[in-house]
Amino acid sequence: MFNPWLALTFKTVQLGFDVQNVIALRMMRLAVGGGRGQREARRMVVEKLASAAEAQTAAATAVMAGHKNTVVAKKVLRVVKKRVRANKRRLSRR
Repeated sequence: MFNPWLALTFKTVQLGFDVQNVIALRMMRLAVGGGRGQREARRMVVEKLASAAEAQTAAATAVMAGHKNTVVAKKVLRVVKKRVRANKRRLSRR
Protein backbone atom coordinates (compact mmCIF):
# COMPACT_ATOMS: atom_id res chain seq x y z
CA MET A 1 0.00 0.00 0.00
CA PHE A 2 1.23 3.48 -0.88
CA ASN A 3 2.05 5.80 2.00
CA PRO A 4 0.62 9.28 1.20
CA TRP A 5 3.22 10.92 3.44
CA LEU A 6 6.03 9.56 1.25
CA ALA A 7 5.05 11.62 -1.81
CA LEU A 8 4.60 14.66 0.40
CA THR A 9 8.07 14.12 1.84
CA PHE A 10 9.64 14.12 -1.61
CA LYS A 11 7.80 17.30 -2.55
CA THR A 12 9.00 18.92 0.66
CA VAL A 13 12.61 17.98 -0.10
CA GLN A 14 12.29 19.48 -3.59
CA LEU A 15 10.85 22.63 -2.07
CA GLY A 16 13.79 22.74 0.33
CA PHE A 17 16.23 22.94 -2.59
CA ASP A 18 14.23 25.77 -4.15
CA VAL A 19 14.16 27.58 -0.79
CA GLN A 20 17.95 27.35 -0.55
CA ASN A 21 18.26 28.92 -3.99
CA VAL A 22 15.94 31.77 -3.03
CA ILE A 23 17.89 32.38 0.17
CA ALA A 24 21.18 32.52 -1.76
CA LEU A 25 19.71 34.90 -4.35
CA ARG A 26 18.25 37.13 -1.66
CA MET A 27 21.48 37.20 0.31
CA MET A 28 23.32 38.38 -2.80
CA ARG A 29 20.72 41.10 -3.31
CA LEU A 30 20.98 42.16 0.35
CA ALA A 31 24.78 42.09 0.29
CA VAL A 32 24.86 44.55 -2.60
CA GLY A 33 22.80 46.91 -0.48
CA GLY A 34 21.50 50.20 -1.72
CA GLY A 35 17.90 50.82 -2.66
CA ARG A 36 17.43 47.38 -4.22
CA GLY A 37 18.67 45.68 -1.06
CA GLN A 38 16.39 47.73 1.15
CA ARG A 39 13.39 47.05 -1.08
CA GLU A 40 14.17 43.34 -1.04
CA ALA A 41 14.40 43.32 2.77
CA ARG A 42 11.02 45.03 3.10
CA ARG A 43 9.48 42.81 0.45
CA MET A 44 10.81 39.71 2.19
CA VAL A 45 9.11 40.60 5.47
CA VAL A 46 5.79 41.49 3.83
CA GLU A 47 5.84 38.30 1.73
CA LYS A 48 6.51 36.12 4.76
CA LEU A 49 3.52 37.54 6.61
CA ALA A 50 1.25 37.21 3.58
CA SER A 51 2.45 33.68 2.87
CA ALA A 52 1.89 32.60 6.46
CA ALA A 53 -1.63 34.02 6.43
CA GLU A 54 -2.43 32.34 3.11
CA ALA A 55 -1.05 28.99 4.29
CA GLN A 56 -3.01 29.22 7.53
CA THR A 57 -6.20 29.99 5.63
CA ALA A 58 -5.62 27.03 3.30
CA ALA A 59 -5.03 24.73 6.28
CA ALA A 60 -8.06 25.96 8.19
CA THR A 61 -10.29 25.62 5.14
CA ALA A 62 -9.09 22.06 4.52
CA VAL A 63 -9.53 21.08 8.16
CA MET A 64 -13.06 22.53 8.29
CA ALA A 65 -13.88 20.62 5.11
CA GLY A 66 -12.91 17.42 6.91
CA HIS A 67 -9.87 16.53 4.82
CA LYS A 68 -7.21 14.12 6.05
CA ASN A 69 -3.96 15.43 7.50
CA THR A 70 -2.05 14.56 4.34
CA VAL A 71 -4.42 16.66 2.24
CA VAL A 72 -4.13 19.58 4.66
CA ALA A 73 -0.34 19.39 4.52
CA LYS A 74 -0.42 19.16 0.73
CA LYS A 75 -2.54 22.31 0.47
CA VAL A 76 -0.19 24.23 2.75
CA LEU A 77 2.82 23.00 0.79
CA ARG A 78 1.19 24.15 -2.45
CA VAL A 79 0.83 27.69 -1.07
CA VAL A 80 4.45 27.84 0.04
CA LYS A 81 5.69 26.30 -3.20
CA LYS A 82 3.85 28.92 -5.25
CA ARG A 83 5.51 31.74 -3.32
CA VAL A 84 8.99 30.19 -3.43
CA ARG A 85 8.86 29.53 -7.17
CA ALA A 86 7.67 33.08 -7.85
CA ASN A 87 10.56 34.48 -5.81
CA LYS A 88 13.05 32.20 -7.53
CA ARG A 89 11.88 33.37 -10.97
CA ARG A 90 11.89 37.01 -9.95
CA LEU A 91 15.31 36.96 -8.31
CA SER A 92 16.94 34.87 -11.05
CA ARG A 93 16.11 37.13 -13.95
CA ARG A 94 17.70 40.32 -12.66
